[in-house]
Amino acid sequence: MFFTGCTLRCLWCSNPETIEPRARLGVYPAKCLSLEKCGLCVKACPVDNAAPICFDDSGELGSVLMRAECDSCLKCADICPPRAIKTWGEKMTLPTLMKVIMEDRSYYEKTGGGVTLNGGEVMLQWEFARSLLKACREASVNTCVETALHCPREHMEAVYEYTDLVITDIKHMDLKAHKEITGAGNELILSNIKRTAELQKKLVIRTPVVPGYNGDEENIRKTGGFIRDELGGAIVQYQLLPYRKMGTEKYDSLGLPYPMGDYTPPERAEWEANLARLAGILVEEYGLPAVAGSAKKLTGI
Repeated sequence: MFFTGCTLRCLWCSNPETIEPRARLGVYPAKCLSLEKCGLCVKACPVDNAAPICFDDSGELGSVLMRAECDSCLKCADICPPRAIKTWGEKMTLPTLMKVIMEDRSYYEKTGGGVTLNGGEVMLQWEFARSLLKACREASVNTCVETALHCPREHMEAVYEYTDLVITDIKHMDLKAHKEITGAGNELILSNIKRTAELQKKLVIRTPVVPGYNGDEENIRKTGGFIRDELGGAIVQYQLLPYRKMGTEKYDSLGLPYPMGDYTPPERAEWEANLARLAGILVEEYGLPAVAGSAKKLTGI
């Protein structure tokens, strides 16, 4: 379950539609039937001359330049037959979400799974998230929150009251490097991670390992040292995740450049071997439950 709005701007973010705390319009010109053959979006747009919707000289859809009026409208997306204009995000009420969640209750009971709140950044909507998690707890549905923890401590602790499992990232241990790759420092994040451990929350830590940015052995060792020395090693799992170039079509649909540009990661055989090597160091030298990837089953939860 994805929440919109995020305080970070990670270079490798694969969910750009969740960065802004509002619904967005995604545009897929290749799906458009053309202005001449359809034009329903223009007819539905209440703005004079359908100014936000842009077509080229041949009548092919080019972009939608969202204006203030668009935030409470989005009629163009609702009426588009081939979904050449698509809405990313929608406002949901607690009863509506709980209805959706409870439809899968038998699956949760069978698998031991539950509801995961993700983002964007869940903590930006901490009051709603807390209410939703409380409702899940009362319905005996397991809960998990994935958060960057770049948030006020009081918001975090309020959400934690009804959270069974926390998943967070340590993207870089160096303050300057962290700012360069995420747009923000890591002091608050590391402080909140330490507090999470103090509260004895079940915690999974991840590092998206991006060669050339944070994938060097020195940084991974510093991260392992922090987990061992500052958290007492009290985590469920430490996952080293491979970089995958995902979400580029979303950036295109939003008219945004992909932050990683033409970055090309190593071949699979190379990064798989490197992640396995780094995980081995963390297990053998730091005594951490480290794994390469996220496929290995979590234990102790």
